[in-house]
Amino acid sequence: MSGTAARDALDSARIAIAAAGCETPRLDAELLLAHVLGVERERLLLDDLSVRGPAVRAFQDAVRRRAVLREPVAYIVGRRGFRRLELACDPRALIPRPETELLVEAALELPHGARVLDVGTGSGAVALALADERPDLEVRGSDSSVPALALARENAGRLGLDVGFLEADLLAGVPNGLDAVVANLPYVALGERDSLAPEILRHEPAEALFAGADGLDAIRALAAQLAQRAHAGVRFVAVEHGAGQARAVRELLQEAGFGIVQSIRDLAGIERVAKGAR
Repeated sequence: MSGTAARDALDSARIAIAAAGCETPRLDAELLLAHVLGVERERLLLDDLSVRGPAVRAFQDAVRRRAVLREPVAYIVGRRGFRRLELACDPRALIPRPETELLVEAALELPHGARVLDVGTGSGAVALALADERPDLEVRGSDSSVPALALARENAGRLGLDVGFLEADLLAGVPNGLDAVVANLPYVALGERDSLAPEILRHEPAEALFAGADGLDAIRALAAQLAQRAHAGVRFVAVEHGAGQARAVRELLQEAGFGIVQSIRDLAGIERVAKGAR
């Protein structure tokens, strides 16, 4: 049996995914089929491929998960690209976002040998990218989620990157001796819950998303802890935040003793990361 042509399978999947309200149906269909067939996405259009045998049911199931359950593509295929890395990805941690790469870019400016802690490391994306691009840095990651830390350690082991991970509530219990802190903490206000896409609300860990009435509870707590460590060596901080939170986050970092605080905009022009130095 010749099976179904890949182009025909993609067209059917695209229609089903689009009907479910997903924003990028063609891209989603291509990523899912490439995963099922075990090929690079480009081959779907360049080669005369077909979907046959067990791949038929596997692709149907992947499309069902995307269209009916609204499961994120990254969770279905089990991986997500971040900077130069391909990270294992599952519901134990948030899916790494492109805007979070700004944290890495900010920290690339650190001096040789700086000791860096990635707070709220999740899958380990920021810590691992820093270790990959700046092997001279001493990088660790922390998280309050034991499952997320397990995923981060799995990623570190698979990538062969020397990053230590520890369980901690922000900086509580983390030894002194840090030069820099980078953080991607929960920053969604509880009142914005119903505005989130089903992919996020149904599948990504709520504890990594929501942070009180104004979305700043976690960042506020981190700033307070940084203020307590004003004389303990932390001279640089970079914090990702939500749209519209830039001024409040800058003020929190200034109150924590960082005299020079700037905002970094993402590709959409939105202030997304606040970085401070002292």
